[in-house]
Amino acid sequence: MATVVRTYEPKFWDRFYLPAMMQGLLITFTRLFKRKDTIQYPEQKYVPQEGYRGLHRLNKNADGRIKCVACDLCQTACPAHCIDITPSATPWEEGEERYPVKFEIDLLRCIFCGFCELACPKDAIELTEIYDFAGYTRDHLIIDKEGLLKVYDVTSKGNVYRRQNRGEAISIPT
Repeated sequence: MATVVRTYEPKFWDRFYLPAMMQGLLITFTRLFKRKDTIQYPEQKYVPQEGYRGLHRLNKNADGRIKCVACDLCQTACPAHCIDITPSATPWEEGEERYPVKFEIDLLRCIFCGFCELACPKDAIELTEIYDFAGYTRDHLIIDKEGLLKVYDVTSKGNVYRRQNRGEAISIPT
């Protein structure tokens, strides 16, 4: 058996579009007197919510060494295949056996899913709140180990955008 679906039949006044236009103007005028959500972007930065996944960083130990042990789990977990790690034996005696000689992330291929962060057993890689990074060529958006460590230095003191809105001068490396 088939079911009958009744559609909307426009009434006489609906054919003039006047009620719909008046309803739209009413919504516009009610929003006119409410608080504005606009910010002055170059001078005042938007502060993202907690848990926002932005630019990556490599974390350091308390002694200043990189936490990464080049286990390749983040590279394996990445669905976009944007992480490239070259491991080597550590030059120092104590600590971990391996460390990354080369650690690169192609930000153009990255989908900022956070799987690399979840896969890391040492909590070495982390996604920060930084959202405004750009480059003129594709090579500028491949961030290497030194760039990731610079991001750690910038973001280790707290949220970058809250500090900028308070007047601190901060340069974001890419």
